[in-house]
Amino acid sequence: MDTINNHQFILQLIMEEDQDVPGLIQKLIRSSPRGLTISDISKKINKNRNITAKYLDILKAEGKVDARQVGSARVYWLSQRVPLSAFLCFTKNMIVIVDMDLNVVQANNQYLTMAGLLKEEIIGMNILEETLPVISIPETIDIIRSVKKDQVITDVRYVGDGAEYYYKMEVIPTLFDEENKGLTIVLEDITEQKQHDNNIEFLARSAIDLVDLPPDADIYEYVSERVIELLPGNLRFIVESYDPVSKKMLLKTVQGCGFREDIRSLLGYDVVGLHFPIEESFSAAPFHETPLTIRAMREMHFRPFFEDEEVSLYDFCARMIPEEDCNKILLRCNLAKIYLTGLVWQDRLYGIVGIFLGKDESLRNKQVIESLLRQASIAIARRQTEEKLLCSKRRIHEYLTVVPVPAMCIDNSNRILQINPVFTKEYGYTNDECGNFEEWIQKAVIDPECQKVVNTIIMPDSGNNVIIKPDVVPLQCLDQTEKTVRIKTVQLSDGMRTLFWEPA
Repeated sequence: MDTINNHQFILQLIMEEDQDVPGLIQKLIRSSPRGLTISDISKKINKNRNITAKYLDILKAEGKVDARQVGSARVYWLSQRVPLSAFLCFTKNMIVIVDMDLNVVQANNQYLTMAGLLKEEIIGMNILEETLPVISIPETIDIIRSVKKDQVITDVRYVGDGAEYYYKMEVIPTLFDEENKGLTIVLEDITEQKQHDNNIEFLARSAIDLVDLPPDADIYEYVSERVIELLPGNLRFIVESYDPVSKKMLLKTVQGCGFREDIRSLLGYDVVGLHFPIEESFSAAPFHETPLTIRAMREMHFRPFFEDEEVSLYDFCARMIPEEDCNKILLRCNLAKIYLTGLVWQDRLYGIVGIFLGKDESLRNKQVIESLLRQASIAIARRQTEEKLLCSKRRIHEYLTVVPVPAMCIDNSNRILQINPVFTKEYGYTNDECGNFEEWIQKAVIDPECQKVVNTIIMPDSGNNVIIKPDVVPLQCLDQTEKTVRIKTVQLSDGMRTLFWEPA
């Protein structure tokens, strides 16, 4: 009996000694920065090469040591791998690790916070069966399932809580151990960068559109369509145009899901098309506004949602809608505040855009909306300038057509705008032969002294000290014949002048 007990005691010591061999090997390797071969280790632990190699294979499979072939020898070092838990903590990106069946194995705190889950809740969830943020949407699932050997990097779009988010997603094939594999999903939030790029593209496209809009296109309607793109969710906004003649605002559009219909049901009529005497209202209390002060976007609050109401909806509507009805509209449509922006360029007012929000709603893409409205203001100003110029040209054409003597009209930059038929009949020149007045006079009036006389006649305020000779000068016709003419000048609006060239 004693002999058997002694044998068991010795066997237990050997087993305990063998169980400590892996730890002893790791200590030896740790104290040898250059690494150790199997022979080095077997001598130090007093084990044969086969047993030592077996222990080293186990340690390598566990990821505790690394091996490298150096010449004919295999050298071992301590593994430099970072534990998975540490890897998950030391990154700002969201990380989810799944097995090959797409069950969640691990997730870091960043993803747990975004998903609103505890680690105990998410472990074991299948991303195909659950609705986990980002990784469970169909587009993302297709990408994850397509990954085999090589990692995949792509951008994904996710919509949550009424907002749009963008992530750079990396799906990396991952080896857990010798038998188990999975995928590591890394999500980097690139929403801010993506929105910046989208905003630049949006403004570039709108700038081109505003230049290329046909003359009969409604710029205010275009503004309305583009603002819709920038206001996701429960948008409510209005666009008004300003008529400088009547000094009234015209309500062009009311946008928002059911917004226009709700107002119509409360008032009994459609508000689109109404004119508001905004000039009188905005220049008086409580506004005291000018085009320059209304240009910048501002936030204004309404009661009963806020106590700091400066201007009521009743005032904003120029008191054209009964105050009681205005209060009903506020409550029915949840209009707690308005972001008001004037369509202003230089010192001219062209309209107003008002964006309504609920008390807890916030305005997204504020800077982009402001930039869009500036672009639109410039486009409206350019459109109106072109229309005025076209109208002016039409009036000049009608005026010169009925003038019975040779005449031409030039603008303040000395560009010849129009030559009447009598001038062409008398001297041969047409609008095609005459562009810049100074260049044309070099050909038509040969004598330099006479050129000075002509320039003095048409520009009496030029400060030129030339002695004014009689306003009769020789004019060379298109057919090279010469006629004596008497020049008279009539000043028109906007710096334009009409020159009469009567035969002397």
